[in-house]
Parts: sequence; C-alpha cells; structure tokens
Amino acid sequence: MGKTVESFRMALESEINHWSGFARALRKEDREAFDELIASCRSYASESTDAADSDVFEPMILSILLAQQLGLVKIVYNPTVDVEPLVQLTEKGKQQAIELLFSQ
Repeated sequence: MGKTVESFRMALESEINHWSGFARALRKEDREAFDELIASCRSYASESTDAADSDVFEPMILSILLAQQLGLVKIVYNPTVDVEPLVQLTEKGKQQAIELLFSQ
C-alpha cells in the first residue's frame, strides 16, 4: 500500500508549530506582526493546496508576499492612510540591520 499524504492544511499547521519557539521569543509587537503573517498563510491555504509542489514553506512565503503586496497597494492608492507608523518601523528596522552588519 502507498503512503498517505497529509493534507496541505495539516502540513501548514505542522510548519507553523515548527516556528512556535521562534514566535514565543519575539517581543510583543514583533509577535503581533508574526501572527499576522501566519494568518496570511492560513487565509491562502485553499489556494496553496492547488500547488503541485509538496513543500509547504514556499506557498507560505507566497501567501505572505501577496498579503504584503495587497497592503502596499492599499497604501499607494489610498492617500488617507497614515504611513508614519510604517516609516518609523522601517527606520527602526534599518537601524537594527545596520547595527547587526557592523557589529560583526
């Protein structure tokens, strides 16, 4: 008899559980952002099921990228969106990246 292949949703939850230690180690605001990324993965699970590849991580990344792209489109085409918090977060992230690069 052949091996039973787990459903994509089961494989997705398994991959998410694999990252749970990383998620627990995050600061509160980072954890909230991480949870939003994971929610993006779950929201595109049906579409990801149709992917021919058995790798779970690639559809997860594409789901996250799609959700990010949709958010960017909303910001670009809606001038009333307050982007200042995003700019501050980006600047903070840049500074942390610079510190990491030059501390080695």
